[in-house]
Amino acid sequence: MKQGLGWVLAVAVLGATGCKAKQPAVSDNQPAANATADQPTAAPDPATVGSVSGVVHFAGKPPAPVKIDMSMDPACEMSGADNFSEQFAVHNGYLANVFVYVKDGPKAAFQMPASFGPAVVMDQKGCRYTPHVIALRKGSSVEFRNSDITMHNIHTMPVAVGSESIDISQGPKGEPQTKQFNQAETMIPVRCNNHPWMNAFINVSETPFFAVTGADGTFSLKGLPAGEYTLAAVHEKLGEQTMKVTVTPLGTAEAKFSFAMK
Repeated sequence: MKQGLGWVLAVAVLGATGCKAKQPAVSDNQPAANATADQPTAAPDPATVGSVSGVVHFAGKPPAPVKIDMSMDPACEMSGADNFSEQFAVHNGYLANVFVYVKDGPKAAFQMPASFGPAVVMDQKGCRYTPHVIALRKGSSVEFRNSDITMHNIHTMPVAVGSESIDISQGPKGEPQTKQFNQAETMIPVRCNNHPWMNAFINVSETPFFAVTGADGTFSLKGLPAGEYTLAAVHEKLGEQTMKVTVTPLGTAEAKFSFAMK
């Protein structure tokens, strides 16, 4: 009887190990949507990585900022500062608030070890979201604050499969609320249900290689494994542009984007 039981157990073990599904292969140039970011590798040798230095231009004359009427909430008017639209933040021909990220490239770029720092802060101050555009790596968090003396609302509207909308209210100078973002997506709209002019955007990157351009339009991506990359630059109104760059060990590739009114 013991011998028969041993035979049954052996068959069970063979069945559990011999019928394991074959895992799909991962190409050396894995797109962001299909990259196996949940299988991190060791950090690359510093001698094998490079960087990208770039700038985003705006061609032509941008629309003039529009002053926002905040009279519906006296507390907003009490901030003492004028509020203007932020869709086109152009300074001397350079475009700010552009999200630049690695869209495609070597699989090593998508398998970098997870290293999450403090939550990225998005404040509500003067009845506007500050900063207007933020970015973080998938799995990181955003800390939402309310520095105003009025009630605010944080309502995100993602479209990526698996993403969940956030819809929370914060009392005047209320406690910060921290939320984690686990799906990669660009330009997730953030709105305030209480103040219709308030808007901002959150970008979630599959890799740690991303940036948001400042007033001078520049950006820098450092520590990229050597190889061929597709970089993407996304603006909230002007859409996305892509560009191919080659990153060499200890080298710095240049990338220049230019947007214009459609």
